[in-house]
Amino acid sequence: MVNDRHLVRLNELLADARAKGATVIPCAPFDAARDGRQMPLHIVTNCTADMRIMQEELFGPILPVVPYDSMAEVIQLINAGERPLALYCFSHDDAERQHLLRHTHSGGVTINDWGWHVVNHDAPFGGIGNSGMGSYHGEEGFRELSHARTVFKRQRFFPTQLFYRRMANSYSV
Repeated sequence: MVNDRHLVRLNELLADARAKGATVIPCAPFDAARDGRQMPLHIVTNCTADMRIMQEELFGPILPVVPYDSMAEVIQLINAGERPLALYCFSHDDAERQHLLRHTHSGGVTINDWGWHVVNHDAPFGGIGNSGMGSYHGEEGFRELSHARTVFKRQRFFPTQLFYRRMANSYSV
């Protein structure tokens, strides 16, 4: 975690989820006193809409897992809230994946894995809507965070009079 305050916030999100009935599964042992701010991934199941992990952007190794009965239900859930910074789709059905991508808006997408769109510095990363605007990685990030500015300097002996003569001649009758 970037600082102690962020680690505390993530632990509060996990505590809120547990208090509201979620199952929190750490993917490795974690002891803040021993491990500092190197928090392992935590998978959270039995999530409900009233949990903070379902309402806030997490910016940490917490993966809420939400079961569903139909793709329509998934699309409705995603589109009912603010546009997410990331979308993780686990499916081997290409038609299903394409349908999800066509009918939802989000920042980056990783299919059949978690978070790899973020760590690929050759691919743009960024949100849409409340998750922010723009792309931040690689060439796209450079362009997003830069201001291309034209600077033209006419040299002292640049023969601009030649352009004026030609223009004058082309308009004469």
